[in-house]
Amino acid sequence: MTIYRIGDRIAHPLHGAGEIERIEAKKINGIIREYYIVKMPVGDMIVMIPKETSDTIGVRPIIESHEADSIIAAIADLEVTMTQNWSRRYRENMVRIKSGDLMEVAAVIKGLVSRETDKGLSTGERKMLHSAKQILISEIVLSQRVTYEEVEERLSTALA
Repeated sequence: MTIYRIGDRIAHPLHGAGEIERIEAKKINGIIREYYIVKMPVGDMIVMIPKETSDTIGVRPIIESHEADSIIAAIADLEVTMTQNWSRRYRENMVRIKSGDLMEVAAVIKGLVSRETDKGLSTGERKMLHSAKQILISEIVLSQRVTYEEVEERLSTALA
């Protein structure tokens, strides 16, 4: 089990990246567990991650600054194919996002942005695109210590 400390910047596969504000014990459903209390840079969201299952969930340290640059640079050349079947496409994209691999998240973003331009997106896919962008952008914001808007602009340029 990986042990994180207060101040560590970590990434959660479905919520994006944040910084551990504190570690506290909480009693939930009659069971006392320790939780990482993580402050997300976007939307002032706080996420409680059970310490004992953080590895299983896919929590990991955030990427290095140079890795963030590589991901943004690679987006333009990403080859993305998506099935026409909505439910299968949605499932495949969820698997990619849950993997915690930012290149997979970037591929989902690129595929959905391209689909939005061609055919438009359903409400579910629009929400998925929004959360995929937040996952990617939040981690780059923390790894490079820049603003959300700066990363959003770089992402838009890479997708154009």
